[in-house]
Amino acid sequence: MRETDKMDTQRILAMAATDVGRQRDRNEDSVLADSALNLFVVADGMGGHAAGEVASKMATEWIHKVVTENREIIEKATTKGTSDSRQAVLTVLENAVQAACFAIHERGQAEADKRGMGTTSSVLLLSGERGFIAHVGDSRIYLLRDNQLHQLTEDHSLQNELVRRGKIRPGEIDKSPYAKFKNAVTRAVGAYESVETDTFDFEVTPGDQFLLCSDGLHFYLQDGDVAEVFKGNFPDTANRLVAMANAGGGHDNISAVVVRVEMAKSATQSQRAIDLAERVDVLKQIPLFRNLSYKEIIRLLNVSKVKTFRAKSEIIREGEAGDEMFVILAGKIRLSKSGNVILDLERGAHFGEMAFVDKSPRSATATAEIDCRVLRLKRDDFFEIIRKEPVLATKMLWAFVQVLSQRLRKTTEDLSGALEAVELTDVEFADDITINTDAATLRKQ
Repeated sequence: MRETDKMDTQRILAMAATDVGRQRDRNEDSVLADSALNLFVVADGMGGHAAGEVASKMATEWIHKVVTENREIIEKATTKGTSDSRQAVLTVLENAVQAACFAIHERGQAEADKRGMGTTSSVLLLSGERGFIAHVGDSRIYLLRDNQLHQLTEDHSLQNELVRRGKIRPGEIDKSPYAKFKNAVTRAVGAYESVETDTFDFEVTPGDQFLLCSDGLHFYLQDGDVAEVFKGNFPDTANRLVAMANAGGGHDNISAVVVRVEMAKSATQSQRAIDLAERVDVLKQIPLFRNLSYKEIIRLLNVSKVKTFRAKSEIIREGEAGDEMFVILAGKIRLSKSGNVILDLERGAHFGEMAFVDKSPRSATATAEIDCRVLRLKRDDFFEIIRKEPVLATKMLWAFVQVLSQRLRKTTEDLSGALEAVELTDVEFADDITINTDAATLRKQ
């Protein structure tokens, strides 16, 4: 068990614990908590004859080695904070996992008793105001933020894949034909020469707490358990989680790394946390993004920019080409067409999303009525997410279709109402002509 305490832009504490559990002879889990790098890893090994223990240990050692060798890249990303520099850090983490994968596979091929060994690897790197994750397997990384728990990683397991495909419901694998495969993973570091690795980065705010754990722990966890455990004395948190799993049965090895970003003392840091919470809250209320998970919303925020527009300034202009959509975080924006006001939009409303459908000119002008803050999302960034994350893409495209269909129905209703009004006016006009004609005839007589 280790404690890390690093002063950077914010103070970070971490503790780690691992245990053999109640039903296993050896511990094939490995954990890493590096105070110099703020690098945290949980690896859950698999394979006979202690091969799993070897695989998990090799994974943590290789990941640590590659990250250490590329520390300069990580420090530059902290300083620059650009999307390119953040991507460079993610590349370092992916290369670290791939290096471990190749080394484990090579040793498995060279030693018959270790052939086929592999391991999960869940990696968290904190640098400046950003967190970076690389993940393979069914260990997990959780984020506890504002007393709400969010699973940041997706299990690469047969069970999760069956749930995604609708073959079984969550928690029902024991009653299904797939019960004997319930512990099978669909990706592992070392099973082959290379492995597909999930990587992403996100904004870290003061007060954030993280849990990295093997399935021997998260099998026994309910979301509320983690929040309660984190409320206690922090140095004991990892041990309390291990004890909880053992009390539940301890059917597997148990590992936990807990990380806490200390609460901010500066007004700037506190405001940054408030701003992030505001952006997340606004996006969650929009039909276009309502079905996204917390992780997916964070992914969307990574490619979005916040911009302020002063009162009476023009945001988009009718007839001009556009490649962005906008979400209003604060203020009021007026839409007008051909100089005529269409409607006013306030916090939570969005406009310009048709730029994602085609490259037609803007159909209206948007002007800030008062000082406004908006979230901008470019078409190219939107489609980059769609290309890289099919699950997120499916959710967003389906929501987009729903929004467009609702607007189409509304337009149809409006047109039908307008047509009925015109027809009614025509009838009244015709009746009026008939009455006037009859009156004229009577006068002639």
